[in-house]
Amino acid sequence: MIAHILRPEYIVVATWLAAGAYVHYRGKVRHPLSRQISDHSTVLAPVNCFMYFFSGVPNRPYVERARLPELDRVRDNWMVIRDEARALYEAGHIRGTERYEDAAFNSFIKKGWKRFHLKWYGESLPSAKALCPRTLALLEETPAIRAAMFAMLPAGGKLVRHRDPYAGSLRYHLGLITPNDERCRIYVDGEPHVWRDGEDVVFDETYIHYAHNETDTDRVILFCDVERPMRYRFAAAFNRWFARHVMPISASRNEAGEEVGALNRVFPRAYALRLRIKAFKKAHRKLYYVIKFAVFGALLGLVLFGRYL
Repeated sequence: MIAHILRPEYIVVATWLAAGAYVHYRGKVRHPLSRQISDHSTVLAPVNCFMYFFSGVPNRPYVERARLPELDRVRDNWMVIRDEARALYEAGHIRGTERYEDAAFNSFIKKGWKRFHLKWYGESLPSAKALCPRTLALLEETPAIRAAMFAMLPAGGKLVRHRDPYAGSLRYHLGLITPNDERCRIYVDGEPHVWRDGEDVVFDETYIHYAHNETDTDRVILFCDVERPMRYRFAAAFNRWFARHVMPISASRNEAGEEVGALNRVFPRAYALRLRIKAFKKAHRKLYYVIKFAVFGALLGLVLFGRYL
């Protein structure tokens, strides 16, 4: 009996279910269970639980900024970064994409959010090197910064509740051109932070977070993914391996001719299918959920009992 329970496929499924449950119940703010089951944070739940367990910083929505002193140089040069961001913003370079080549941020772009990628888990983008060299120099002097962009949340804009998929990084925001107003803020696990010029914050983006800009002024920030400190070398090595070999699949571009990751090369077709699925859900909501849970049940059954088929 014990040998039956300890079969590899049972252990894999039990681990994934336990990790998914932990991710779901980790914070005060949660998705409906029907959404969490298919959320990308559930897919990566075992990896993320590894990151949480061996994290070198407390597992809280906001991380004390002093724990990441390597970011001081970036913050201290915020006006240099702001000037390059302002030039890009005024020239229209901070924008969305019409080619569905930014899977990680596509839902935000549809709401009016705009971005200009600087680097994404690898080399800096050529357009960023040409248009904002001083910002790129500061980023390259800060190895902990794995990804960076300028991000604009328009006046009246909002970002819906979501988790980011990967816990091996922490999110860093530096206010550049902001309304400096309490009505322009982000909530992480229900706790608010107001963006202000020259002020920065670090938070765990795998908690549910959302944002509102209820002013009449656009907000522009420096948005970075920073390597999560880990308690042990083997954990840090795995984190770096994952960031180097897996995360680049979601790389996007600013201009034609720049490289895009594998995920974004297939995303246009996947998004077209997603639109059809959403239309079906709208027209046949109950049937949609019956099919959704039947598919998940069938996949689970295939993993557990496939050898008997």
